[in-house]
Amino acid sequence: MKALVKAERLSKYFPVGGLLRPRGYVKAVDNVDLEIYEGETLGLVGETGSGKTTLGRLILRLIEPTSGKIYFDGADVTKLSGKELATFRRKAQIIFQDPYMSLNPRFTVYQTLLEVIKVHKLPIQDPEEHIGKMLELVGLERSHLHRYPHEFSGGQRQRIAILRALILEPKFLVLDEPTSALDVSVQAQILNMLKDLQRRLGLTYLFISHDIGAVRYMSNRIAVMYMGKIVEIGPVDAVIKEPLHPYTQALISALPVPDPKIARSKKTVLLQGEPPSPINPPAGCRFHPRCPYFIKGKCDVEEPQLKEVKSGHYVACHLY
Repeated sequence: MKALVKAERLSKYFPVGGLLRPRGYVKAVDNVDLEIYEGETLGLVGETGSGKTTLGRLILRLIEPTSGKIYFDGADVTKLSGKELATFRRKAQIIFQDPYMSLNPRFTVYQTLLEVIKVHKLPIQDPEEHIGKMLELVGLERSHLHRYPHEFSGGQRQRIAILRALILEPKFLVLDEPTSALDVSVQAQILNMLKDLQRRLGLTYLFISHDIGAVRYMSNRIAVMYMGKIVEIGPVDAVIKEPLHPYTQALISALPVPDPKIARSKKTVLLQGEPPSPINPPAGCRFHPRCPYFIKGKCDVEEPQLKEVKSGHYVACHLY
């Protein structure tokens, strides 16, 4: 399969205690290698602070990497500037978590979408007619065209935010927890719409979420992040049914089970302690202070690399 997006040794360190003479660095993303294939959805899961959103924004170059390379459709994104960077912006977009915060409250739907057309100088002769047709694509009506964000429900606002990205006809979307601020019933509607849009428009997604159930529904593959590192990646069913990394096993075991009989007999993996500081991560495997399978003299000394254990299923763990 062709890789639409590729990251090589990608890192982002944020200085702490001053820009000129920082006391240290938060290693939000640290030497990550990743490929996202054309037409697929790659789910990205992990604890709060694991670096998921930072990785998504790095790929779009919304923030500059400390080191590493980003390739989009074969082109090195880290070297783009001017018109080339503007062209890349049209091809790769992001949907944010909170639709209300990502929309200008003083702009109507028409003004919001017209701004996108103007900034990117899209050759559209009749913007109002074009935007009216596009509204129907995300399940809204033309009568919504001149309303303000506060006049919509949360689900409708997220549809507008999705349309703002789609109006540029992108190939790749970063979905940064696009349903976490919505009611459960509305979440299902938005996820179904995103899957339908992907099928109709040939889109590629990076789906970032804490909700492993939603990730399982949306994704072809899942990548698991811990402390700025990808510790496991593989086909969605393989990772969910047979997680290899101890951290992934703990995440999967925490999923709620609707059947009380199964829930009572289900074994939950409880992790000890708290995640270490990203300013001063532990040597070796970053998960070793919390790992139930800790191997002294190996896990605390040698950093594990991602290796293929099963077909397409990679894990960074000294147990394999």
